[in-house]
Amino acid sequence: MKKTIALLLALVMTFALCACGQSSAPAATEAPAAEAPAAERPHFDKLTLEFVPSKDADVIITGTKNLPELVKAEMANLGYDIDEVDITVGTSYDATGEAMAAGSIDLGWLPGGTYALYSDDVDVILTATRNGLSNDSTDPTTWNGEANATQKNGPQVTYYRSLIYATPSEYGRELADKVNAGEKLTWEDLDKAKWAVQKTSSSAGYIYPSMWLMENYDGKKISDLSNVIPLDSGYGTAFSYAAAEQVDIIVCYADGRNDYEASWILPTDQQDETGKQGMGRSESIWNELNVIGVTEGIYNDTVAISRESQYYTPEIVAALQDCFINIISTPEGQEIFSVYSHTGYAKAVDSDYDGARAALTAVSD
Repeated sequence: MKKTIALLLALVMTFALCACGQSSAPAATEAPAAEAPAAERPHFDKLTLEFVPSKDADVIITGTKNLPELVKAEMANLGYDIDEVDITVGTSYDATGEAMAAGSIDLGWLPGGTYALYSDDVDVILTATRNGLSNDSTDPTTWNGEANATQKNGPQVTYYRSLIYATPSEYGRELADKVNAGEKLTWEDLDKAKWAVQKTSSSAGYIYPSMWLMENYDGKKISDLSNVIPLDSGYGTAFSYAAAEQVDIIVCYADGRNDYEASWILPTDQQDETGKQGMGRSESIWNELNVIGVTEGIYNDTVAISRESQYYTPEIVAALQDCFINIISTPEGQEIFSVYSHTGYAKAVDSDYDGARAALTAVSD
């Protein structure tokens, strides 16, 4: 009897356990509570980039043909999806500035002067960097002589300088001797000289040398000088005039002597490896073309953004800055931006271009 009762109890317990398992099954198979949808990544249809026509449009377009895909990929890495990146070349510097002011171009590669002109409507986000020189002194005597020949081996910099050079003409040598002896030139010294300068829109060939005069000679500038020859054909003509002793002073970017060092001492019927015509001098350009003035730094080209752009937010601007800094840090990016001789980009602020605004004033007054 006890065995029979025990068997019946075992069967009852087994049935109860099965029943409990069956009653809990629906709870085990219920769908989990719905999760909140993941935050969507920012998505844009198009980013428009425009370059100023400092070189032929075909050269720029060909040189930057791989840039759109690099920008899309890098912006995706930074959390922003862009369907299309469109690159154009403006018909003029002002045309690009005006297009950005109107909001039809998002980002533009603008020279400092053009940026300053349109900075009410666009903001700088990056400054191009370049290889600096071995000398960055504002003391002209440190630039002169073969022993002080500048090398293009300095750190990456965001600016360059213009130099005022005394030529090997008789009066040019007089000016150089005074400066190298530690004497300050007077306005009368400079006004007596024959100057060769570039067009009024040239930063290194006119604007900043004019500012140097203003700062050192009571507001006087190139337009106040008595003997000025404006050149339409570039710096090569200025150096050839200097070599021929036809002028006493020329103005040029700081590494100009590096560029004309070889052709300076070649016979006039020969050319250097870059095609520059020989100038027939027998002495080194470092000894014969002496610096008598050094301008303040001329800030390099900008990458600027339209204030009307949909990308004009602090977060996206920061991403765009990182995007182009990262791209130019790669071999492919270096090759692309070599079309503008840019070797790097540094984050920039508007006040970096206060000098460019002063330069505009110097030219317009």
